[in-house]
Amino acid sequence: MKVEKTMKPDAEVKVVGGAKMYPTRTIVENAVESKDHTTLVAAVKAADLVETLSSEGPFTVFAPTNKAFEALPEGTVETLLKPENKEQLQTILTYHVVAGKYNAADIAKLIEKNNGKAELATVSGGTLVATAKDGKVFITDENGNSSQVTIADVNQSNGVIHVVDAVVLPKA
Repeated sequence: MKVEKTMKPDAEVKVVGGAKMYPTRTIVENAVESKDHTTLVAAVKAADLVETLSSEGPFTVFAPTNKAFEALPEGTVETLLKPENKEQLQTILTYHVVAGKYNAADIAKLIEKNNGKAELATVSGGTLVATAKDGKVFITDENGNSSQVTIADVNQSNGVIHVVDAVVLPKA
């Protein structure tokens, strides 16, 4: 994975979903501004995870886009957002979160150090596997489903977000 070593101060402010993501804001403060993450934000609110993801952290969040949620079987998101499914929703969302701040260079080093596969322990207690192919990073869940990192290193005051194109799910 190629990582730019010399960055201008402005390079830290990335645009996600049409909004600038300021590294002085928390994960939640930035995510609510992204037009591409309205489903994720609604899910975080429904799961009562706003306070957690606004805390000091640091966290690494693999943030699925609205299109990623839309790719789930019809009715899945609506079902998960119901109050009676809050615990399941919390598990799925925290499966996208790793304790600590792992930027793209950190993940690339872990992949290289571990013969092409880096295991990342999620906050939910599961495992994600990071791999690289053709300069792109993929996150694979415990079911063998992969998600590509489409925007890396969106720095936050309490961690980093990597935008992904699919929802990953823990083993049922």
